[in-house]
Amino acid sequence: MAALAGVSTGTASKALNGRGALRPETRLRVQQAAEQLGFVANAAARSLQTGRTYTVGMITTDSIGRFSIPLLIGAEGALGAGQMSVFLCDARDDPIREQYYLRTLLSRKVDGIIVTGRRTQARAPIGVGLPVPVVYAFISSADPSDCSVIPDEADGARRAVRHLLAVGRRRIAHVTGPEHHHSATVRARAAADTLTAEGVQPAAPTLYGEWSEAWGRQAAGILLSTGADVDAVFCGSDQIARGLVEGLQGAGRAVPGDVAVVGFDNWDVMVDGCRPALTSVDMDLEGIGRSAAELLLAKINGEQVHGPRARPCHLVPRASTAV
Repeated sequence: MAALAGVSTGTASKALNGRGALRPETRLRVQQAAEQLGFVANAAARSLQTGRTYTVGMITTDSIGRFSIPLLIGAEGALGAGQMSVFLCDARDDPIREQYYLRTLLSRKVDGIIVTGRRTQARAPIGVGLPVPVVYAFISSADPSDCSVIPDEADGARRAVRHLLAVGRRRIAHVTGPEHHHSATVRARAAADTLTAEGVQPAAPTLYGEWSEAWGRQAAGILLSTGADVDAVFCGSDQIARGLVEGLQGAGRAVPGDVAVVGFDNWDVMVDGCRPALTSVDMDLEGIGRSAAELLLAKINGEQVHGPRARPCHLVPRASTAV
């Protein structure tokens, strides 16, 4: 293989193992030669040579995979370039199960661990003085020195409100999840602050409820029963938004003709299932997973990486706010 690529055996080894300061074209030439010859690296020999297993653990509390699967896809995209594998462990919100998986991953000598879940609220560190680097994705660690990659939810809420203002709406209400939920309060505060900064008063007090379509339908009824003059609603989730659209349409209100609606999450099941298709805020979960994996690789390679990193959201306009 080295002869086919026109390099030394040592250079070929470095190219295949992702080591050394090689030129991109040299690394590519070796990889093409390996593919041509059907070469498959011996994982055991590679581990003995480098002292690494080229595996990473991902521990999640998101049993249904709504957040963990996109994060995993992003992480695998970044790790796959280094021929690293990911072990996904579902702790199911059980601290005992979580610690069991932590011990299991450490016993397998993983090179690092990504911790994630279905809430962005900071959590207690998964462990102290662990022998491998840890990065938190989507959630953050309560220890500010730990490395975390989180979505900037306040940024997402600001984008939603500014979009509604940009399409000519001025009587904007906000419907969201439980008042004690971190994401609900962050998004509601940012929405209110953005309206104030633009010199616009909320069309109604923020309505807190559940993260569900049923609550969205109920909230539509509440808004209409109060007689609030509303021409737009920013919802704290796509589920709420889809239910709200159904509730408004059931009461004879046209969306977006009478009321424009924006959701949050850009969950394809909800935004595509909504009629009209739902404008929504995307947190770029795959991007968060990719960034977390890249930071973990940096830590594995000895770089000092600390603290939280917030990634901006982006808004995806669709028919529910069309002019």
